[in-house]
Amino acid sequence: MSTPQTDRLRALLEPLAAESGLDLEDVKVTQAGNRRQVQVDVDADGGVDLDAIAEFSRLVGQALDDSDLMGSGAYLLEVGSPGAERPLLQPRHWLRAEGRLALIQLVEGGEITARILESDEDGALVEVQPVKGRGRPKERRLAFTEVAKARVQVEFNRKDEALLDEVADADDDADDDA
Repeated sequence: MSTPQTDRLRALLEPLAAESGLDLEDVKVTQAGNRRQVQVDVDADGGVDLDAIAEFSRLVGQALDDSDLMGSGAYLLEVGSPGAERPLLQPRHWLRAEGRLALIQLVEGGEITARILESDEDGALVEVQPVKGRGRPKERRLAFTEVAKARVQVEFNRKDEALLDEVADADDDADDDA
């Protein structure tokens, strides 16, 4: 939920993020004991590493200290990335999640689990996973207007596509040698 303070913080931080090659994803201010906690999430194509987050955190801290947005009271600053199970709110989120599995709630009701194959400004091509492993996955073009809510899912047992390709190539080579 947007508040006047978070709107002002966003206005201060968005240019800093852009100059750093980052997208400002979220800004939250909450009360943590007698201090306020400022949480800032940033992301970029290809993700963000700890060095980028540390540098941006330094810039944000300096900008907040130089402004009067936080007043004279103490605050705790946390800068991070949206995390593994990030919500898919904008087309760039879908693009960055290509190849990942998502839980998608549909506007018409119901939900699907689908792998994001590709995306553009209007929607995404997804591979809908069969319910309870019955049947084969089916491709579906999904307009963003059909999506009520979507979130990336963590996969603990998914094998890396490159590794799968290497295994398949090794199997093919073994078959050729036989």
